[in-house]
Amino acid sequence: MSDLLDPTNDYVFKRLFAEAPDLLVDLINDLRPDLPDIASVEILNPTIEPSELTGKYIILDVLARDGDGHCYNVEVQVRRYGAWHKRGLFYLARTLGTQLSGGEDYQELRASVGLHLLDFDLFTDTGNERQQAIWRFEMRDEIQPEVSLGNILQMNLIELNKADRLVLPDGPIRAWITFFKHWREELTMADVEHEPVKKAMSRIRELSADEEARRLAFVRERALRDEVSLLNDAEKRGRMEGRMEGRTETMRETACNLISRTEMDDMMIAEISGLPVESVAKLRSETKH
Repeated sequence: MSDLLDPTNDYVFKRLFAEAPDLLVDLINDLRPDLPDIASVEILNPTIEPSELTGKYIILDVLARDGDGHCYNVEVQVRRYGAWHKRGLFYLARTLGTQLSGGEDYQELRASVGLHLLDFDLFTDTGNERQQAIWRFEMRDEIQPEVSLGNILQMNLIELNKADRLVLPDGPIRAWITFFKHWREELTMADVEHEPVKKAMSRIRELSADEEARRLAFVRERALRDEVSLLNDAEKRGRMEGRMEGRTETMRETACNLISRTEMDDMMIAEISGLPVESVAKLRSETKH
C-alpha cells in the first residue's frame, strides 16, 4: 500500500474528514470517550483554496459545529514550531468570542474545542519521557484542579508517535493511532476491526485513486518541505549571527580595555582586538566623551 496518500498530510486530512462529516463525528467521539457523544456536525470550512496549499505557515484544519452549537477545530500537525500552541489557543479563544452578537446572553455560549493530532513528541523530560500521550487542557485551578470553570474552552492534544510507542489498550483510540501511524502496512491495518477506521482506510484508497488529489497532495507536501527548509535556514542564520554578535562584543570589550589602560595607538589596538581601525577610533572618541 505504498502508493496510498498519507493521512497526516493536512490536505489529505482535510479531504478525508471535511468531505465525510460522519467520519469526523466518529473521530471526535472516539478521541474523547469520557464525554457525551455528538450526533452530527456541520463543516464550516469545507473548501480548500489553492493559495492555502502553498501558503507559508498555513495549517489546513477542519472547522465544525455540532447539533448543540459546540464548535470544533480539528487538525493534524506534522511540523513543530515555537508558537504553534499559541496559535491553537488564539483560534480557540476567537471561536468562543465570535459566537455572540451584541446583546446576546452569555448563557448562549457553547464550547470551543481544539482537537490536535501531533505527529511529533511535544512533552518530554530529559532522560525520562512522560508516559502520557493524550492530553486535555481546560480552565482549572492550579492548587485544586478538581475545581473547574467547565470545559467551554478545551484543547485536546494527541502525540501520535508517543501513543504508538506506549501501545495503548485495545479500543477506538488505539485503532485511530494505528491508522495514522501504520496506514501503509497492509497486514497491520487488516487486524484493525474498528469500523470508522475501516471507513477511513476506504476513503484513503478512494482519494489515492484520484490523480488530481494525488497532485495536490504532492503540491502541499512540497510546500511543507520548503517551509521546513526555510525555518531551518533561518535558525542557522540566527545562530551564526548570534555567534558573530558575541565575537564582536568580545572584540569591543578588548579594545575598550586597551584604550583605557594602555598608550597603544589605534592601529596596534585594531591588530590585537580584531576590530577595524575606524571602529577603534570611534570607541576612543566615545570613551573621551
